[in-house]
Amino acid sequence: MAIDRRNLLLGTVAATAARPVTALSAKLAGVQVAFASTVRRADGSFAIVLLSETGALLREVPLSARGHDIAVHAASSRAVAFARRPGTFAVAFETARASEPVIFTAQDGRHFFGHGAFSHDGRLLYVSENDIAGARGVIGIYDVARGYKKIGEHESFGLGPHEIILLGDGKTLAVANGGLDTVPDAGRENLNLDAMEPSLTFVDAASGALRAKHVLSGDLQQLSLRHIAADAAGGLWFGGQWEGALSAAPQLIGSAGMDTALRLVAPPATGAIDLKGYIGSIAASRDGRYIAASAPKAGRIVFINAATGRFAATSLLKDACGIAHDDVADFAATSGFGTLRHERVGGEVLSVTELAGLAFDNHLRRTG
Repeated sequence: MAIDRRNLLLGTVAATAARPVTALSAKLAGVQVAFASTVRRADGSFAIVLLSETGALLREVPLSARGHDIAVHAASSRAVAFARRPGTFAVAFETARASEPVIFTAQDGRHFFGHGAFSHDGRLLYVSENDIAGARGVIGIYDVARGYKKIGEHESFGLGPHEIILLGDGKTLAVANGGLDTVPDAGRENLNLDAMEPSLTFVDAASGALRAKHVLSGDLQQLSLRHIAADAAGGLWFGGQWEGALSAAPQLIGSAGMDTALRLVAPPATGAIDLKGYIGSIAASRDGRYIAASAPKAGRIVFINAATGRFAATSLLKDACGIAHDDVADFAATSGFGTLRHERVGGEVLSVTELAGLAFDNHLRRTG
């Protein structure tokens, strides 16, 4: 059955109106929001949750369907949660106060891939999208001050753009093109496994010009590139999801730059770490010295020294997926079992909070 975009929008609006934004409790008034994530509640409904540093639930924003990632502009306290691919809705909200959310949708003939990034000044939002009829990836450009009105788009120079980040120069968008063709009518079915072309592209945010492109081919053609993070030196790190036979899965994590060829991380001397062919999220530590990647199917988090490009450590967390840089430790991680954990790269766990009745979705974002 085809998905009616207008009915989906109306459903989102109705859900938001029926369950208003939950404000801070008196006990937690004045406590700062530190993290945001999308979740599934115990009753099967979906929401955005805003958490304190220690994992206290401060506020919820309801969603009509499953969410994916959240783009954050810390300076303005703005954030946008995106529907899981191939969804068509996004919900903009404020992290510092319980204001009414703004809901916007993909234009006809487009769907979202679940990720976006703000310009450094917070005036624009860049969103990964699919031109369904054209079977091409695009970067939608939205004007924040005009209620997230779409004002243009750039090519992503690849198929199935997933995560987008704005690099430290404030001028270059890095895009992980998954290489997969999806359409809302087919749900999450991948339509071109035999003709995938995953790539990393670097796109001029102002002009839309392609600045560099790295394509995976040959034995790596079925490594769908999904998630990216930048280190202290400006290197781009990626985590992939293997679409071929697990017995043939390559290393899933690697790096590249505009002028640096793509390379995969070598396995540790002790032998390959089985990541079950799937990296769910990737993040850099606040100082950019370390990269963390989650492997939810393997129940692992791996840490990489960005300077040496080598595995530094690994830790175990069942269904771990969300990863964010942290002020308390090096990283905070969330799981599908409602766990929020602070840990150091060496594997030292500083604190664990269990949020009953919540299952964290794929991504965790630092809001401050």
